[in-house]
Amino acid sequence: MTKRDLLEIALSNLTRLRLRTFLTVSGVVIAVGAFVAMLSFGAGNQKRVQEQYEKFGLLYTMQVFPDDERPDSLPALPLDDSALALLQGIPGVRLAYPLDAVTLETNFADTVMSARAQGLPRSALETQLFSHLTHGGLFTSDSAAEVVVTDRFLRRFDSTGSADLPGSKLVVTTRLATLDSALGAVFSDPDGSLRRRVAALRLDSLRSRAFREQAVRDEAGLALERFLEGLLRHRATVVETLTIVGVLETQHMTRRGQEELIVPVGMVRRLTQGGVSDNPADLFSTLSSGRIPWAGTDGSSRDYRRVTLDLDPTMPYQPIKDSVKALGFDAFSYAEQFKEIREFFVYFDLALGSIGLVALVTAALGIANTLFMATIERRREIGILQALGARRQDIRLLFLVESAAIGTLGALCGVILGWGVSRIGSAIAQEIMERQGAAVIELFAVTWWLVLVALALGLCVSLVAGYVPASRAASVDPVEALRAD
Repeated sequence: MTKRDLLEIALSNLTRLRLRTFLTVSGVVIAVGAFVAMLSFGAGNQKRVQEQYEKFGLLYTMQVFPDDERPDSLPALPLDDSALALLQGIPGVRLAYPLDAVTLETNFADTVMSARAQGLPRSALETQLFSHLTHGGLFTSDSAAEVVVTDRFLRRFDSTGSADLPGSKLVVTTRLATLDSALGAVFSDPDGSLRRRVAALRLDSLRSRAFREQAVRDEAGLALERFLEGLLRHRATVVETLTIVGVLETQHMTRRGQEELIVPVGMVRRLTQGGVSDNPADLFSTLSSGRIPWAGTDGSSRDYRRVTLDLDPTMPYQPIKDSVKALGFDAFSYAEQFKEIREFFVYFDLALGSIGLVALVTAALGIANTLFMATIERRREIGILQALGARRQDIRLLFLVESAAIGTLGALCGVILGWGVSRIGSAIAQEIMERQGAAVIELFAVTWWLVLVALALGLCVSLVAGYVPASRAASVDPVEALRAD
């Protein structure tokens, strides 16, 4: 038998029993459609995450922190300006810039609100991480009285006219807790209480060690109380009027700790000159890290909580991270995080694919049942074909062609069904996102590799399901088949 004869006989047999063929093909269509729809959900989410990482250049960004887990014999190194210079000199690092943030009181659109401002050099805004300006431009210098606002900041003010913002004024105020005011409160005695306590002391009492220790503890407690009172009540106020020069998109940047305002690094130093922000979170973070709160506020070397490295895309991240570790700092690479995310999506896709495979197994049972019934019903036909010279492998191949035709047709229609279901699901999801006021994103993606996998699975499952019935048909004795008829 020629290949053409096999194909004609197989298609003739399938079209002769249309209802049975339709039901069997429908099972494959539904199974492949479910498989494609579910995996397109995983592929869509993975594609969206990858696009965001590439859009903001996260794969070529590394965060450096003080290593708080160093052994006690190796004290934690300060992440200051000298460390910044060392990080800048690591091969593969194009730019190193610190996180230098301050809490400000902003006056915008006749509304006063607290916001966090991050100081950055102009060169940092030229990196891909901050390249998504929707309106306006960058600072003119690292000390200019200018600010780049984020869309997240504007949403707090219900502001939608971003195009008209460049050139507008933003008044910012910071209240600094100064060391002078704190120490002044410790050594001042406006109500004369210290003099009265000194006058009340008896010299014979000082001979008692317990009395002296108690007196020192009492005075230390009172001194600390006056220190904190001077720190929080007698604060210096710094007011600056900044010009808005640009609006930055930060829709997917909040996980990186992106602040709502970005100002030149020189402006942050001017706003914190001689003191530190009295924001409790800032003070607690500074003290818990073991840093001196007023270090660097006079323009000298400053300590930072975090430094960002902009990496050369052609350099592998691991040697750079090893160099950072060798300097005594801890590092976090977004490339490593993305690798973990990709591994997660592999397992996620496997879980979704397993559910689809269950449907495919069910469809395979339908194909096998159809071909087993065909073997019983077509014993006379099989006997005649063998009597006319058809070999056993020709009979086996005939049934496998029928099985492959069912699988191929079902897989093609299933891919179309899966694509349609993903489009409907995406439209419903986006409608819900829009009604909830959330960002509208694409959750599904029918990729080329998914189409190829679906077609290959449909064909392979049908061939596996048809192999046993085909082998059984090939083993039919032609004499017995013709005699029985």
